[in-house]
Parts: sequence; structure tokens; C-alpha cells
Amino acid sequence: MSKDDIIEMQGTVLESLPNAMFQVELESGHTILAHISGKLRMNFIRILPGDKVTVELSPYDLTRGRITWRAK
Repeated sequence: MSKDDIIEMQGTVLESLPNAMFQVELESGHTILAHISGKLRMNFIRILPGDKVTVELSPYDLTRGRITWRAK
């Protein structure tokens, strides 16, 4: 899968789940399960419910994603 296939969307974190997983509501209204990308994890970026985030989705599974950015 190349970077061209990845879908980027904006969303809001609804809930923090165990193992660095988060329930994220996308701007389209869908709710997905997302985990933190490696760079956010390495730099100890805290993500809390209510934060605006950018999520990458795979075209193969639109119910799971990766949080790549937290808005300031």
C-alpha cells in the first residue's frame, strides 16, 4: 500500500481506551477506533478526549485508523 492510498480525515477524540487506543468521531459523523503513530508515541504527545486530531485511514478497513497529528 502506497502513501497515495491513505485517506486523511479530521476528527475529535471521544474516549481514551486501554493500550493507547482512542474512539474518534470523524467530521463525516462516523466513529472509528484509532491508535497513536510511532512519532507521537516517541515524543510523549498526550492525547485527551476532546482533542482535534488528524487520522489516516486505510481503504481496506475504514473502521480503524492511525492518529498522526494533534491540533494545538
